Amino acid sequence: MARLLIVDDEVRIREMIKKYAQFEGHEVDEASDGFTAIEKAENHDYDLIIMDVMMPELDGFSAVKAIRKFKKTPVIMLSARGEEYDRIHGFEVGVDDYVVKPFSVKELMMRIQAILSRRGTSGAAGSDIASFEGLTINYSARIVTVDGVRTDMSPKEYELLFYMSRNRNIALSREKLLTEVWGYDYYGDDRTLDTHIKLLRKSLGPYQKFIVTVRGVGYRFEVQ
Repeated sequence: MARLLIVDDEVRIREMIKKYAQFEGHEVDEASDGFTAIEKAENHDYDLIIMDVMMPELDGFSAVKAIRKFKKTPVIMLSARGEEYDRIHGFEVGVDDYVVKPFSVKELMMRIQAILSRRGTSGAAGSDIASFEGLTINYSARIVTVDGVRTDMSPKEYELLFYMSRNRNIALSREKLLTEVWGYDYYGDDRTLDTHIKLLRKSLGPYQKFIVTVRGVGYRFEVQ
């Protein structure tokens, strides 16, 4: 059983998610605005936060940024807007997943379970530290350095880089990456993966060259 915080100014949406979450055996707390969400997150420990973007007084992006200053609780963002800019902004402030309204609550539950099942596991295999020219990856410590400087990435960027680098020189399909990194079967929308690849390339600086697009397939972490 996990403890969830549902943050949305619409009572109907909170009740809908709460009903399914409690049916799955989770304990649920609620907040109707960003300020209350910050206060609750500071005073209580949650396993996952479901955060709406558009709320009065304080939006979800600002609330997540504030929470990230003192907690690393996984966050799923809910939004009526699915533009790439909004997705990128959400991932940059540290959300783990992004769901566009209207959404399937059953699919949301799958995403929640995927994040909860992966929380606290590194999935490391083989050598604990790998270096590729000036790029160094410490898998167990979850530290990535670029030319000796530590780079700060979102949780999904870390997981994506770790999985691709461990399976280097192998063409990985979009479906494979979504299943292995997100932990569930995705329903045909590749934008989430492509957005994270774009953010990951930005984080890697000159070593983004290692992430190669395989046309019609997906991506490959390519090193000599």
